[in-house]
Amino acid sequence: MPHKFNDARRDKFAKAKYRVTNCSDYNESLRRRGDVTIWVSDDVVQNWAPPRRKTRGGQARYSDLAIEICLTLRVVFRLPLRRTQGFMRSIAQLMGLNLAVPDYSTLSRRGKGLVIAQDRRAASKPITLIVDSTGLKIRGGDGWHEEQHGTRKARKTWRKLHIGLDTETGDIVASKLTTEHVGDETALPDLLTDVDADVSMFLADGAYDGQGVVDCLVDKFGSEIEIVILPPKNAVHGENAQRNHHIDAIAQNGRISWQAETGYNQRSQVEAQIGRWKQVIGDRLQARDFDNQIAEAQIASKALNRMTSLGRAVYERVV
Repeated sequence: MPHKFNDARRDKFAKAKYRVTNCSDYNESLRRRGDVTIWVSDDVVQNWAPPRRKTRGGQARYSDLAIEICLTLRVVFRLPLRRTQGFMRSIAQLMGLNLAVPDYSTLSRRGKGLVIAQDRRAASKPITLIVDSTGLKIRGGDGWHEEQHGTRKARKTWRKLHIGLDTETGDIVASKLTTEHVGDETALPDLLTDVDADVSMFLADGAYDGQGVVDCLVDKFGSEIEIVILPPKNAVHGENAQRNHHIDAIAQNGRISWQAETGYNQRSQVEAQIGRWKQVIGDRLQARDFDNQIAEAQIASKALNRMTSLGRAVYERVV
């Protein structure tokens, strides 16, 4: 980012200051995020039980929506499965609902392969899509126990979260959870399958610099899409005309000027979204099974989008 290039003389630049212009509305949106009625609607009783099964086999007691509601409460309020069961049971009692709450083993079993229908606002025009990835921790001990008690050192492993952000609405329009061995360029085709809107501009860092990414974007959104990916320092001309133009612009005017001209600085929004994910949801996955972790990541994306729909902060720069 630009500040790294000016680090030696950073003290000469006054830090930009911003203020929130919609404090009252934004504060109310933050309060509503903790309101259980946001996460549990009044018509939950009608959809708590699944439709009657017409084929051979046992009848399920809980619908996918019931499992999703319970797991959403777990993700939002960071609860273990047993505590989630007790929390949902208390909510049903306070709301005067006669509901049989799934136990913790049912939540764990039904969470595998659970299909989460994402609530996304329809775009009135082609969007600007920004993608990035980050690592999420999984189960394992900490260094203190290893040093003090001589426990076996945990194997270093994590999960990789890939997200796509719409700059206009601030919604996560695509998210995929993979193992740490899957690269950004490899995960992009599966990530784009979740994007159901037209994309006019694609922004990404140098990890997505490759002809495979360009071909994937052109096949998905057409040849008119503007692709802004930071080329490496030793990049040379290739088949893609847009990339060649970026290389020439950086060589002629410098990277800072190129970032301002192309709008590459908007990529900071997806980095802020990743920071928001880890602050609100957490930097560690609670589930142990990989299939459950996938469902947990999808539920977290849906929960963050619902929080965004409640209200966003509007900033203006203070002169």
